Amino acid sequence: MPTIEVCLSPKLVPCFNLNGKTAVVIDVLRATSAMVTGLAHGVQAIRPVSTIEECQLLIEQGYIGAAERNGQVVDGFPFGNSPLAFQQADLAGKKVALTTTNGTKAIELSHAAESILVGAFLNLEAIVDYLKQENQSVVLVCAGWKDNFNLEDTLFAGAVVAGLGKDFETHCDAALAASALYARFEDDLFAAIQQSSHFHRLAKLGIEDDIKFCLQRNVYHLVPVMQGPELVPAMPQ
Repeated sequence: MPTIEVCLSPKLVPCFNLNGKTAVVIDVLRATSAMVTGLAHGVQAIRPVSTIEECQLLIEQGYIGAAERNGQVVDGFPFGNSPLAFQQADLAGKKVALTTTNGTKAIELSHAAESILVGAFLNLEAIVDYLKQENQSVVLVCAGWKDNFNLEDTLFAGAVVAGLGKDFETHCDAALAASALYARFEDDLFAAIQQSSHFHRLAKLGIEDDIKFCLQRNVYHLVPVMQGPELVPAMPQ
């Protein structure tokens, strides 16, 4: 039977053996939510990169640049990591180069996995269905905040653990804790997230609409998967 583990911070990725496993990278507020939304609205591909300099170089190759640091759009870029901005029609059919404070770093650190998916509450059911069909051991990689634990990514990890149920086994305490946390707050995610440090960080920037959007479940039935250096929608299994 395949196993499921939860990595609560990118700093802990070296503690996990990713070989032959699927990594699901989670950055609910807001990178992975933006990635899911963009691909669902017709973006051809998203190339996650770690640095602003890499993103700038890709603009010269025809990518649309999107860069976020500390919750804000980096000066000189048209987009950050707002999922609402990624709904814009003028991005359809284009490729986006994206760098963020936490999420794109977590993707890069997961490169040893056999495959890398991107998860958010927006595509929760799609992720669970895909993992069940794939039937391969999974590590859920929470992007956190600057290598620290955060509440929202752990809640999503718990939702995936709960969704996989008896189809996967776990002897990972972090997975058990994440599942228990989700069971406690699943009926009111917004109330739970309002207590979090990142909610207060983002609320000061006046982007509560983004937060509320990111906490919606199953808006899109799409799974972003890394193909080479880019994220694209997974083909139906």
